[in-house]
Amino acid sequence: MIAAFFWGALAASSLLLGAALSYMFAPGRKTIAAVMALGSGLLIGSVAFDLVDEALKTSSIGAVTIVVLSGAAVFTIGNWLLARNGAAKRKSSTGGQADGSPLAILMGSILDGIPESFVLGLTVLMGGISPSLLVAVTFSNLPEGMGSSSGMRAAGWPMRRVFLIWSAVVIVSGLSAAVGYLVLDPASGRTGAMAQAFAGGALLTMLADTMLPEAFAVEGVFTGSVVAIGFAFAIALKAL
Repeated sequence: MIAAFFWGALAASSLLLGAALSYMFAPGRKTIAAVMALGSGLLIGSVAFDLVDEALKTSSIGAVTIVVLSGAAVFTIGNWLLARNGAAKRKSSTGGQADGSPLAILMGSILDGIPESFVLGLTVLMGGISPSLLVAVTFSNLPEGMGSSSGMRAAGWPMRRVFLIWSAVVIVSGLSAAVGYLVLDPASGRTGAMAQAFAGGALLTMLADTMLPEAFAVEGVFTGSVVAIGFAFAIALKAL
């Protein structure tokens, strides 16, 4: 359980790194968008190879499909509720957070991180952390930290508040990984296949709703190619 917490928190800690980079160097929108698109491709690869593919090894196609859609539906509902309360522009790199609620933005960021952290804990339980999933989650959190923090800086948020938000997300991500490790203990008779499928649906929806629109707004037609590069990188990591 301690190992699961460590890996979950470690993967989320790149949010803090992204925040530090944003406040120290003020990276341009094109840089942030490119890293965001690359991270999206990595996560899509992890959903395909580390989550859905693994789930299909122990469950039927029909069951996995239903649970993937369930994960997508749950994330959509949660995201919709938070967006109505001030978290809609939590990943904006241009200061859209100024019109939002700090608490809603915090809860939205936690919502984004729970599925991936939960599954990281599951991979620890199943014999060891998945390198490809760990890299994908860590790398995808970096542009989120950069983009959101750049927007918060543009909105006039002090660095201390931003770091408190990301620190809370890191802690919750570690706890989510620990919960994934505990709840899916094989001794209890539960299987991780459905959890993997559920998280896969939630992650895909998160990418489509929050990360890819921000990337496309800047990169335009080049976004798809950068996403494909990230996906190819995920294939290479899986082959290691």
